[in-house]
Amino acid sequence: MLQIIGVIVIFVMIFGGYVLEEGDLAPILHAAPFELMMIMGGAVGAMMMGNSGKILMDVLKGLGKTLAGPKWKKKDYADLLALLFTLTKTMKTKGVIALETHIENSGESSIFTQYPKILKDHFATDFICDTLRMMTMNLEDPHQVEDNMEAQLEKHHHEAGAPAHALQTMADGLPALGIVAAVLGIVKTMGAITEPPEYLGRSIGAALVGTFLGIFLAYGIVGPLASRLQQIVDEEAAFYKIIQAVLVAHLHGNAAQISIEIGRGVVPSPSQPSFNELEDALENIEAA
Repeated sequence: MLQIIGVIVIFVMIFGGYVLEEGDLAPILHAAPFELMMIMGGAVGAMMMGNSGKILMDVLKGLGKTLAGPKWKKKDYADLLALLFTLTKTMKTKGVIALETHIENSGESSIFTQYPKILKDHFATDFICDTLRMMTMNLEDPHQVEDNMEAQLEKHHHEAGAPAHALQTMADGLPALGIVAAVLGIVKTMGAITEPPEYLGRSIGAALVGTFLGIFLAYGIVGPLASRLQQIVDEEAAFYKIIQAVLVAHLHGNAAQISIEIGRGVVPSPSQPSFNELEDALENIEAA
């Protein structure tokens, strides 16, 4: 919603100010379709040259994300802590054998199926199960496990950030493409140098529209969208950091409640449950 409001504010402030200064929108509206064709067409073509098909599809999905916001909501963080509490508590009290059925077939696990949104996220589920599987194979060095998890998180974050990087690269190139469009407009004008001044003025004005649109799109539209998409990617990455924090704390020999409290400290502040809220949720799980 804020992104839509932001776009409206940009157009109202920039073009509204231009009109209030008695600027004429007609030359801009006349030239804009052709200039946009050159600038945005060139930008999209360059993006296609510089990225794989998967990244291009992820860019389109990412644009939807900028409107929808981060995937994980406050309830999802509480659910994750509850899931990890159940798993670590089971491992502490019943041993690794009791846990194997859940991590080998998470889709039918009585623990995982209580949290369908987390189960649907393949990376989150695999990240939890693979780490617990290493623990069941007697890899109990917390530092080794933490290093392994860090490598997986870094790889996942790098891949998740590729669409935002591609969008930012497009934004960086738009001003230059605007200059390209302007130069072509000047070439056209120079070819008609014998025409009356009125014609030359309109032609030069149309060329300058290309420069304007390149800078406007880069810093007013595409750049902010790339920045917002990167923010969302970073915020969603915090969800997986919680898994790392809890399981490493568990490996250090902490009780399940302590490990979960350590994980709670990693939750982003707007979504972080209070100590009492988490305590009540864990007591309900234990009672069940």
